[in-house]
Amino acid sequence: MPQESGGSKPAATIAELRVLDGPNLFFPRPAVQLTLDVPWYVAASEERVLTLAERLGVPGAPGRSRPGPPGSDRRRRFAARIAAHLARRLAEATRTHLGVRGRSGPDPAQVVVAFPWRRRNAAENFATEVAGLMDGVPRSRRRPEALLAEAAHRLAEIEPGDPPSVTDPTIPVIAVTGTNGKTTTVRLLAHIARVAGLTAAYSCTDGVYRNEVLVEAGDYSGFAGAGKALAQPGVEVAILETARGGILLRGAGAMHNDVALVTNVSADHLGLRGIRTLDQLADVKSTIVRITRPEGWDVLNADDPRVLEMRRVATGRPWLFTIDPEHPALRWALDQRGRATTVIDGRIAILARGRDPKPLVALEDVSLTIAGISTHNALNAMGAVSAALGAGMDERAVVKGLKTFMLDPDRNPGRTNLFELGDRVLVVDYAHNEAGMRGLVEVCTGLRRPGSEVWLAFGTAGDRTDDILHGLAYIAARGADHVAVAELHRYLRGRDREDLIRRLQAGIVDGSDGEAPVYPDEVTALRSMLTHAGPGDVVAITALAQRPEIFDLLDREGATRPTLGRVRQLVRRARRPPKDQRRSGDARRPTGRRRAG
Repeated sequence: MPQESGGSKPAATIAELRVLDGPNLFFPRPAVQLTLDVPWYVAASEERVLTLAERLGVPGAPGRSRPGPPGSDRRRRFAARIAAHLARRLAEATRTHLGVRGRSGPDPAQVVVAFPWRRRNAAENFATEVAGLMDGVPRSRRRPEALLAEAAHRLAEIEPGDPPSVTDPTIPVIAVTGTNGKTTTVRLLAHIARVAGLTAAYSCTDGVYRNEVLVEAGDYSGFAGAGKALAQPGVEVAILETARGGILLRGAGAMHNDVALVTNVSADHLGLRGIRTLDQLADVKSTIVRITRPEGWDVLNADDPRVLEMRRVATGRPWLFTIDPEHPALRWALDQRGRATTVIDGRIAILARGRDPKPLVALEDVSLTIAGISTHNALNAMGAVSAALGAGMDERAVVKGLKTFMLDPDRNPGRTNLFELGDRVLVVDYAHNEAGMRGLVEVCTGLRRPGSEVWLAFGTAGDRTDDILHGLAYIAARGADHVAVAELHRYLRGRDREDLIRRLQAGIVDGSDGEAPVYPDEVTALRSMLTHAGPGDVVAITALAQRPEIFDLLDREGATRPTLGRVRQLVRRARRPPKDQRRSGDARRPTGRRRAG
């Protein structure tokens, strides 16, 4: 075969062919994501790539569009246009109407082509033929039409295969996504549903549940978990945690939602599977709002600008929630036949156009908010209220569910679980990124009584970016008087242990006056803090690897779980100035030493 691209080196090869079984980043229905290595397209001269584009009839070439210099981002984008154009031409040759999207790939010499599918085998073979055309067209002197005809003929001989397995639900579905607060919000919604007398199934990072019964343990915050939850017998409502990874790997687990809830978007898991920025991460998470039924509700955190921006692609009616009752976006939501949830005079209230605000419950009466001091959990509560009401649950049941859902190891293990031990307050939390750490520090500060100190030990997985590791450690060091690192040897995920510790220590040094002690695991770190913390101090641990062992230790030590009433007392005690300050009229709280160790 005559060569144009330089010897026998391939012009394009398949890096990954991924079948997305549910709605996804590219389309609101099952799709194929074809990632191609395209070394020739990236490295060839501009003239050669432009000549090829003319031969193929790529729109805009040569007059309005040029490929750009070799190796540039502009060149990769142009290569993606060529790949998408070839996919469209192949679809035409097979007499198929096919939507196609092309984009730059996760690596510098890669592009991605995506298209919907109806039959798996036919779709996989179509993707393989597109890859073959990307490789063959620049290396052959034959007319592209001939290569396309041959590919179309081969596809005509293919057995189509099975249709998608994604469920199109017949019961109400609430899909929940975001960076932080997903699991807590899912559990709260499931609790409210049970209070309302509904049989609820839910999937989350801890497993699949039917009512309060664990059906299967494991991280089921993706496609498989949704399928298992929806398959449970007698279920009247399903609440599905929908994580970034699940969307990228297989797509959303249901064809439609009745309610979509997005808690927030913050830095976490960046750099994985081509998602490098917060805007790209938000694009992934917006998948669930693009499949909400038109008569359904898209519940969005208006205090997060990237979540609020999702209203532009949402297919359901808007329901915003915010701490700020004067947020400008609330007027927009009400003008769009939407709703809003906010806080007015210390009470969660519902807004609707043409009606007075309807107060539901005092914020400090909602256990999830830690007597009102936890901003991120107040937002989680408002999101859950909005989603539950949007799904048609009874208002009285919603209020009762908010009041009776406890942040304890039984109902919400590892998420802001409070204990008391020897006049010390203990907080066990899942904080594993910057936003989570800010929330943990806020709770610790709100519980620390005047003159006492905060002790905080934390760890994190190795698959975070260097900036996230530094930021996480910096926030911990700024928020605690004593900070320590608890190693997570099982979660290095390819990162060198010493490098991880070094980057965390750098963040701690920037946030305090020295490096922090490093403990081999979370239990050892907690034991040390309990030994050194004094009366009235707050001790916090991020329980990521040894949550059951931590709860066992606290039980053996005689730790107790405070009731909602006791939590209110702890918060009010923390707000009172010391006696000497009250006598002098100085109500300022001591700042603490903010040092490591």
